[in-house]
Amino acid sequence: METLRELDLVREYTRPAVLTRAESDPAAMPTMVVRFSPFGSWYEINSVWEGRFLERTERGSFAKTITENGPRVKVLFNHGMDPQIGQKILGVAQDLREDPDAAAGDVRLFDTSYNRDLLPGIEAGGYGSSFMFRVIKDEWNDEPERSEHNPDGIPERTIKEVRLLEFGPVTWPANPAATAGVRSGTDDFYARLRELDPRRVEQLEQRVAQLRTPLIGQPPLGTDGDRGAAPYGSDEPTARHSGGLTPRQRRWQRYPYLKEGSAR
Repeated sequence: METLRELDLVREYTRPAVLTRAESDPAAMPTMVVRFSPFGSWYEINSVWEGRFLERTERGSFAKTITENGPRVKVLFNHGMDPQIGQKILGVAQDLREDPDAAAGDVRLFDTSYNRDLLPGIEAGGYGSSFMFRVIKDEWNDEPERSEHNPDGIPERTIKEVRLLEFGPVTWPANPAATAGVRSGTDDFYARLRELDPRRVEQLEQRVAQLRTPLIGQPPLGTDGDRGAAPYGSDEPTARHSGGLTPRQRRWQRYPYLKEGSAR
């Protein structure tokens, strides 16, 4: 695996969180159902932290983390960074599972003022869903053929196993026009985290900069200094080869000048 293991990744999904109420006690706090990771659908990641590639998540990739860590997975609003709610948990996942088409969790909401403030927006379908995770196992195809789902022939990643850290509703989900309605929220997360824990972000930036060091000072793909490589999508046979760069470096080719302290 050629990505930074200690990097927490965020994916945001347009599928809204929904509420169900008990027929026996309609006045009680409802259960929130969050579907946060569709299976088998390709979507593009284009991130300063992660690079550019296509990604999909396989069914089964959450099975181990649900079994081993299910009760410890947090349910937060906006990843615990909302100015009013902060890291107060919304509830405890009663049923964290893999449905045939997506990972999902049922959460009985606590009877709190901050949850009651969220209820109208959730009931109206105004919030999307998101989750934070670390990749444990994955497979890369670094030189795929161009295809209908990958017209530029950029690297493809299939996630086989994750460690789920938290999930919940978010104010700003993925653009609904995006493939599969999923996008990376990693850049936004670390931009917010910088305000709360700048030292942690600086340490991660240093690690990422070390991994990308061979790219510093090299022109992006398709420029005169690229030693003959052509940009992704070219008909030239050298389109996916850039002066001896590793597959990981090619994924980050659009961001070759990231140095310590510069990621946003």
